Amino acid sequence: MDPIQIDFKEGPLNIDDLGTASEDTHGAEAWFMGKVRNLNHGRTVKSLSYDIHSQLAHKVLKEICQEAQSRWEESAKAWVMHSYGNLKVGDISVMIKVTCPHRDESFHICRYIIEELKKRAPIWKKEFYSDGESEWLKGHALCQHATSV
Repeated sequence: MDPIQIDFKEGPLNIDDLGTASEDTHGAEAWFMGKVRNLNHGRTVKSLSYDIHSQLAHKVLKEICQEAQSRWEESAKAWVMHSYGNLKVGDISVMIKVTCPHRDESFHICRYIIEELKKRAPIWKKEFYSDGESEWLKGHALCQHATSV
């Protein structure tokens, strides 16, 4: 099995979508789940929609995972799943699972993947607000409150 699995699914994700595959030599498993929040930059969000260029996104996400493996742990396994289409507040939109022999590398790789995904993957998000307006959001490297990788 390929150590990097990239998938896209229409609608909200479920934690069971990533499965339970693991590696006996990997003692660490790091997870990231991104959910639709109800407030963004002071505006009340009712729902959102993701558009994905799936073929290009698959290529970019695989490159990101390979970069992380070469930087922290060659034997790491990574699963990345992103939703597309309409989602409501509370829905899971992205999930990442990384397994490694040790926890430090698994945390670094998981963080690297989500931050680079936000910067580089051809995935676009449109938010729909309670006032009836909507807006396509620009991708960004890090949230205002985040620190660098």
